[in-house]
Parts: sequence; structure tokens; C-alpha cells
Amino acid sequence: LQAALEMTMPFTVPSLPYALDALAPVMSAETLDLHHGKHHQAYVTKLNELVPGSAFEGLSLEEIIRGSFERPGAEAIFNNAGQHWNHNFFWPSLRPDAGGMPGRLEARLKGDFGTIDAFKAEFVKQGLAQFGSGWVWLVQT
Repeated sequence: LQAALEMTMPFTVPSLPYALDALAPVMSAETLDLHHGKHHQAYVTKLNELVPGSAFEGLSLEEIIRGSFERPGAEAIFNNAGQHWNHNFFWPSLRPDAGGMPGRLEARLKGDFGTIDAFKAEFVKQGLAQFGSGWVWLVQT
């Protein structure tokens, strides 16, 4: 992931760390191919079109995201850079044959949200309110 954040133009979609069908039945090969090969690629293609000649040319992905956040006129660069970062983080976060919820995480979610269903509802609500319809990260600090 760090290498993906540090690389500069042109940005590329990294290879998946597993086969397209490795996440079935949770995510089908067709769904994975659509999101990796089409959606993620579209964000990278657009980012590579927008950055040359801008104040962000030659910067790392992370520098572009930080510099374009809430900057007037840089919304498209921020959105596409953010989507590229999200996908770069997302793909290696998935694991074939994984599942379930670790006990400590479940206890923390219940403590903070009351129930797992209440957490899921809030998580979905927050995701639907974001550009890209769905990118919300649960981070423990």
C-alpha cells in the first residue's frame, strides 16, 4: 500500500492479491472484475487526465489528496484521487475464506452503537452520504 501511495504519475491500478473468483460467494468474480477492472480503472484514468498541468503534477497520491481536499476547483482531482486511494486500501483488505467478527470488535461496536444492527445502519447511512456511494472506513484509534 505504501508504494501505491508514494508513486507519482501516471497512476495505475494494482493487480489483485487473489484470483477474481477467490471472494465468492461474498463477492462474485463478475462483481470483483467490474469494480477492479472498470470502476477503479476509470478513477485512475480520469486522475491521470486531470493532474498533468495542474498544481498536483508530480505529487504522490497522498499529497494530491491532502492538497486538493476542500480546494476550490480541485474537487474532481480530489474525488478521483480519493477513489484511487480507497480502492488501493480496499483490495488488500479483503481475504479469501475470511469472515466473522472478532470478539473485541463486536464488543466495541456494541458498546459504541448498542447493537451490531445499529452499527450497520449507521455505517450504511454514512456510506450513502459520501461521494462514490459507500466509502466509509471503520478505524480504531
